[in-house]
Amino acid sequence: MTWPRPRHRTIGTRPAQPLDLPTSQETSVSRSLRRRLPLAALAAAATAALLSAGPVMATPGTSSDATTASATPSSATGTAPVDACDLPKPGFARCLAQFTPGAPVQRLRAATPQGTTAALPQGYGPADLQSAYNLGSAVAAGAGDGTTVAIVDGYDDPTAEADLAVYRSTYGLPACTTGNGCFTKVGQDGSASLPVTDGGWAVEISLDLQAVSAACPGCHILLVEANTPALPDLAAAEDTAVRLGAAAVSNSYSVAEGTNVAPYAGSYDHPGVAITVSSGDYGYQLAAPFPASLPTVTAVGGTSLTRAPGTARGWSETAWALDEKGSAAGSACSAYYDKPAWQHDTACPGRTVADVSADADPATGLAVYDSTPNPDGIPAGWFVVGGTSASSPFVAGVYALAGNTAQVKDASYAYAHRSHLYDVQGGNVSNPDAGSGCPDSSYVCTALPGYDGPTGLGTPNGTGAF
Repeated sequence: MTWPRPRHRTIGTRPAQPLDLPTSQETSVSRSLRRRLPLAALAAAATAALLSAGPVMATPGTSSDATTASATPSSATGTAPVDACDLPKPGFARCLAQFTPGAPVQRLRAATPQGTTAALPQGYGPADLQSAYNLGSAVAAGAGDGTTVAIVDGYDDPTAEADLAVYRSTYGLPACTTGNGCFTKVGQDGSASLPVTDGGWAVEISLDLQAVSAACPGCHILLVEANTPALPDLAAAEDTAVRLGAAAVSNSYSVAEGTNVAPYAGSYDHPGVAITVSSGDYGYQLAAPFPASLPTVTAVGGTSLTRAPGTARGWSETAWALDEKGSAAGSACSAYYDKPAWQHDTACPGRTVADVSADADPATGLAVYDSTPNPDGIPAGWFVVGGTSASSPFVAGVYALAGNTAQVKDASYAYAHRSHLYDVQGGNVSNPDAGSGCPDSSYVCTALPGYDGPTGLGTPNGTGAF
C-alpha cells in the first residue's frame, strides 16, 4: 500500500499547530490551554506515592563511574503520563517530554561494588542505558571526552546547571559545570542574555541535558536557549549551536510541516554536525513533524525498553505503542520533502519519519531531576520522563560518543551501517480514533522486521551506526 502525500492537511489530534509566525517576542507564557491532569489529581498522586514509597531491591548494575543502577520503571501509580509543555500558541513548537506524576518521589535501592546500598530514583539511569545500547566499552575507553553536544530549547531553565549537578553526582558521573568548562548556557544569539523562564520547558531542558550525560558522560554540553519556541528563534539558536562548535545538536520539539517552514530548513542543514530531532509523541500523523521531516537531520523515534533476563542482550524493545493517553512514537510521511536517495521504503513517496530510535515510553522512561518551580504545582525533584524528547538527546550523545560527526551530513551513515543497530519489532502507533490510522500490516504504523516508521532502522548496538 502506498500512502498519498497529504498536501496541507492538518493533524486530527492535539499536537503541532499550523505555523503562523509571530512578529515579536513573547514576554509571558500563556497557560490558558490546559492539557495536564487537574492539579488536585497531581497533588493526590504525588502524596500517595510519597506515603507508599519504600526501599525495594533493584538489580545491581555498573557503569564507567557510577556504582548503582535502577530498576525497570513502571506506571505503577496508575496515573497517565503528563505533557511537560502546554499546547503551543500558533507558530510555536511544542516540547515532547512526558512524565508520570507521583513517580518522582519513589526510591529504589541497589547494591554497590563496595557492598553498601545507595538510594536511587525510579527510572533508567546511565548504567541501564549504556547496558541496553551496548555503550559501556566506549564510555569506559573515554570516547566522546571533550566533544560538545548542544541542546536547543525554548525559554530559560534557571536551575539547569544545578539540576545537572544533582543528576551526575547521584549516578557517579564526573562533574559538568561552567567552572570546569564542561557546561555552557547561552541565549539564542550566543550571549549571556537569556529568555524568560518556563516551568514546562525546564523539565524538557533537564531531560535533554541528563539524557546526553547518560549516553556520553565525558561530553561537554552546550545549552542554547531560544527566546521563544517559535521557529525563527529556534532556528537562530540552532545556527548559534553550530557556530559555537557543537559536533551534535539535539532538538526535542516539533510543529506541523507546511510551506511556511521552508525559510528555516537551512538552519538544520550543517554537514559535519549531527542534527537529531524528535519524531513526535502522537503516533502516525497525517501532517509530518518539522524539523524531523527534513532530509538533512536524523529523525529519532521511540521504543519501550524493558529488562529481559536470560537473553543475550539482557533487554527487550518494542515500538512505543499507543497508550491510554493517546501517545506513541511518531511516524509520518512528509508531504513537502522528497525521499532522500539513501531511504528506500516504498509506502511513503516522500521522506519517511523516523530513521533510528531509542527508549521513549514514559512508562519505561529515564530518571530526571528538575527543581524549577512548576506553575501547575507539581513538586520539584525526581521524575520518570519519556517522550521522543528523551530519545533525540540520547542519540545525539551516541553520535558524539562515536566520534564520527565530521562525516555526518544527514542520516545516511546509519542506513549504510544498519547492522550495528538492534532491529525493533512489535508495537503499533496507529490512532484511528484521532483520524490518523493505518493498517497493522503496514511498516508505517507497526514495528516490523527491518525498517519501519515508529523505530526507523532500530536502536543503537554500540556506536558503529553513528
